[in-house]
Amino acid sequence: MARFKENLTQPKRTAKAALLGLAFPLAALAGCNSLAATVLKPQVEAAALSVPAGDYKLDTKHASILFKINHLGYSTYVGRFDRFDASLSGDPAHPEAATVTAVVDMSSLDIANPEFAEELMGPDWFDAGAYPQATFKTYGLKVVGKNEADISGDLTLKGKTQAVIIKARLNGSAYDRLRGADVVGFSATLSIRRSDFGIDRFTGLITDDVVIEIEAEFIKTKPAG
Repeated sequence: MARFKENLTQPKRTAKAALLGLAFPLAALAGCNSLAATVLKPQVEAAALSVPAGDYKLDTKHASILFKINHLGYSTYVGRFDRFDASLSGDPAHPEAATVTAVVDMSSLDIANPEFAEELMGPDWFDAGAYPQATFKTYGLKVVGKNEADISGDLTLKGKTQAVIIKARLNGSAYDRLRGADVVGFSATLSIRRSDFGIDRFTGLITDDVVIEIEAEFIKTKPAG
C-alpha cells in the first residue's frame, strides 16, 4: 500500500520539477529580453545639433499623412493617404540650407469609405486621374524655436502650385541599431485653403480650411561608393 501511495504522488513531484525546470529558462529569457531592449533602445536626443549632417530618406513604415476638415460644424472629418515618399538633406550647423521634397500618391486616399473615396478622387474634388500626385519642395527654412522651424515651399495639388509654410518640430535623433543607421523624427502641420487649389466644391457649406498633420521618421543614407 505504501508503494501504491508513492506511485500516486510521483507524477505530482515530476510535474512540479518540470515546472521549476521551465521557470529558470523563462526567467533567463526574460532577462535576455530586458537586456536586448536596453541595448537596442535608441538614446534619442531632442537637440537639433545632435542630428548628423547628410541625406535622409523617409521610413514609410513609420510615417503618416492625415488631413482634417470641419464637417458642417458637427465634427472634424479625418482622412489619410497611404502611399507617399520624401527626402531630407541638411546640416544642423546651417539649418537654413536644409531641403525637403515629398510626393503623395493621391489615389491612395483612405477614409474607410471606398464609395466616398472614389467620389473624392473624381474631377469635382482631387481629380486624381488627371493629377495623380501632389508634391512639395522647399525653398527656405527658418528656425523659430529650440526644436521648431518654419519650412517654406511650393505645394502642388490638382495642378495648382501655392507657397505654403510647414511648421515642423524635431522630436529627436539617434543611431538606431534595429535599422542600422542614424534616424531623425519630426512632427509637422500645414494649413491650406482648399479653394486655392481649385478644390472648391460646396464652398460656404463646408469649411475652406484644411489642416494636414505629418509624422515622419527619416533614415540617413550611406554615401554612394
